[in-house]
Amino acid sequence: MKYNMKEWIEGLKGEHKKKAMPILSFPCVSLLGVSVRELISDSELQAEGMKAIADRTDAAAAVSFMDLSLEAECFGATVVVSDDEVPTVKGRIVSDMDEAEALAVPRVGSGRTDIYIDAIKKATKMITDRPVLAGMIGPFSLAARLLDVTEIMVDCYDDPDMVHTVLEKVTEFLIEYAKAYKAAGANGIVMAEPVSGLLSPSLEEEFSSPYVKRVIDAVQDDDFILIYHNCGGNTPRMIESFLSFGAAAYHFGNAVDMAEMLEKMPSDVVVMGNVDPAGVLRMGDKATVRQTTLDIMEKCCQYDNFVISSGCDIPPLTPWENIDAFFAAVDEFYAGRGE
Repeated sequence: MKYNMKEWIEGLKGEHKKKAMPILSFPCVSLLGVSVRELISDSELQAEGMKAIADRTDAAAAVSFMDLSLEAECFGATVVVSDDEVPTVKGRIVSDMDEAEALAVPRVGSGRTDIYIDAIKKATKMITDRPVLAGMIGPFSLAARLLDVTEIMVDCYDDPDMVHTVLEKVTEFLIEYAKAYKAAGANGIVMAEPVSGLLSPSLEEEFSSPYVKRVIDAVQDDDFILIYHNCGGNTPRMIESFLSFGAAAYHFGNAVDMAEMLEKMPSDVVVMGNVDPAGVLRMGDKATVRQTTLDIMEKCCQYDNFVISSGCDIPPLTPWENIDAFFAAVDEFYAGRGE
């Protein structure tokens, strides 16, 4: 369904009782009775999973699967798949300038991207009461999966030209991938760029921000938005850089104090986060989920631009009693304020 997403974002700021918007997709495996391995290989299951979550929760938007192995696999990276966990990338495929220059930019639709694009196309027909957002990795985080997350930190100093060569290629691919999601009917994208949050601010400005901006400039308009996610611990020092690329909203992880982030962010920019998805939602109990959610909301809901969310993608085997407790805590908070 088509939405004016610029108005949707503005509406989030204007609502006193805001719907939660967790990055919630992979826990659909328990609702469908399937494995992660089956889910990531079947567009019909993915669409049904997003629909099942939309039916069960009153989330502000339906968010697709944050599979950060997907784009790297298209470039030739080795991906480790299991029944219970989100796929991961193993090893590196670029180690020097020769390999960087030889790296081919894959066709959108290669690997499993056609499955994820088709899933969005199907989900937008099944979910019509809220926006549908696709998931996608950010440029530096994709480059890090091709160069190795540890090695790229050294390469930024020792071989910056090689890093930029890879970044040029991954950004070209990500722009076309985002356009494909847009053509499939998605109302926007949640872009995950967590590895850049480990950099110094100056390195983030050089190796991430300009490339993120190119993706945003290529696809964002009134009907299609990009929500920028970064769960790195250095993000409080990078806010000026983040704002320069003009994402429609910003989503931060639980490595940072959300109240601190809100103090630094402009009041007219939507900020989302940041209940710990692993330590609290996955490994905690209902009481811990409730209290953590209420504590964050108590500190942060004084800011009209804040939307409660998970700090990152919620793991597949997260108990639904905990997810339900998160949404119940959101309702409890607003009921306590008489809203």
